[in-house]
Amino acid sequence: MPHPYFLMSLLYLSLVALAALASILTGLEIIPLFGSLKWLRVHLVTLGALTEIIFGLAPILVATARRLPRPKIRWDTWLFLNAGLVLLLIGIPTITRSLIVTGGTLIGIAVILLIKQLIDLRPAQASSKNAGLEGRKFYITGLSYLILGGLVGTGLWLGWSEVLHIASPIEVHVHTNLWGFAAIILAGLLVDLYPSFANRPLAWPRSIPWIYWSMALGALGLISGPWLNVSIFTVVGLILHTLGSILLLVIVVKPVLGDRRVWTPGMWHLLTSYIWFFIPVVVAPLIVARATDFPVQEISGSGGPILIFGWILQFGYALVPYLFTRFFEPNKPARLGGTWLSLVTVHLGGILFWVSLFFPNVEPVSRALAYGFWIVSGLPILISLWGSLRSGLQKVEESQAVSLEE
Repeated sequence: MPHPYFLMSLLYLSLVALAALASILTGLEIIPLFGSLKWLRVHLVTLGALTEIIFGLAPILVATARRLPRPKIRWDTWLFLNAGLVLLLIGIPTITRSLIVTGGTLIGIAVILLIKQLIDLRPAQASSKNAGLEGRKFYITGLSYLILGGLVGTGLWLGWSEVLHIASPIEVHVHTNLWGFAAIILAGLLVDLYPSFANRPLAWPRSIPWIYWSMALGALGLISGPWLNVSIFTVVGLILHTLGSILLLVIVVKPVLGDRRVWTPGMWHLLTSYIWFFIPVVVAPLIVARATDFPVQEISGSGGPILIFGWILQFGYALVPYLFTRFFEPNKPARLGGTWLSLVTVHLGGILFWVSLFFPNVEPVSRALAYGFWIVSGLPILISLWGSLRSGLQKVEESQAVSLEE
């Protein structure tokens, strides 16, 4: 069961809210800026919450798709991952090199163990009917990119960038973790979970391999471009990745067109999160061309929170409550999470943060308001998740009490 991973993901999501509050206070100069707060926010979402979810869920989804027994939790993998995360998330804000390197190494070991577990989940017959329609290859590829991103990120503290001839190591690290790891992992979750939460199959299932290859090769281009300082690789990679992502959304949206019952706040969260994912598609040509009056360097360097809060976290607003209900409250109908309040405020936060990139004179207030709206948007989600967890733990206590009485 993925309960230990889900519990840790909930803890990291709660810490994201605290990190957002710290961003408001530091942005308004109420408290001094400490350490690498910007990178702490990013890693709480990507390495914290998202990684915990995929570690707990991927083996179950792959085993289910291949009609295999549900795998037992690997406590060695759980220990490596969470020990590494604790060390890394302490090392990042304190800028402690030894903790960052040790934490990154432990996380890398955990990722390798998970990849091996997913590879070993083979059906009895080699020709599985669902082999081309499942998210397994998305998970393995996304996790492989996570290893690469971790190596580059750790190398920032060890001087590997010069040895590996990486022209823009921070850009490579960001592209690997966002377009390589996060985007491909979320695509795999949509492929596997869409039929259960939408109660219908994806449109055009034969397009899924095309989506996979387009996103996987696109991520490779987005990484190799800044690595080798060859802009054409970045452009081609961005085009391929974008085409694959658009096709993914098409096969998600097409089956539910015209069915008003499906268009809940959760479905809107899931789909409109990709608005903020596609923002770099508009900005990237400006950055590559270097021929505009817009502050492209500022947009490129400081636009990360839009991807983290507007895209990844909002995607989680829809999917994580659905997963918590399925695993902690199995007798209750599972629905995509989110409310109209969370939907409106999360997008207001994205708009305000985007405004701050173009109008430096209002940057402190605009960003403070953005983080404030993002905090408000997450409160209904956190309340829902803690409620599901409490309900699940209560049922466990009740069952244990009954067994003791017998």
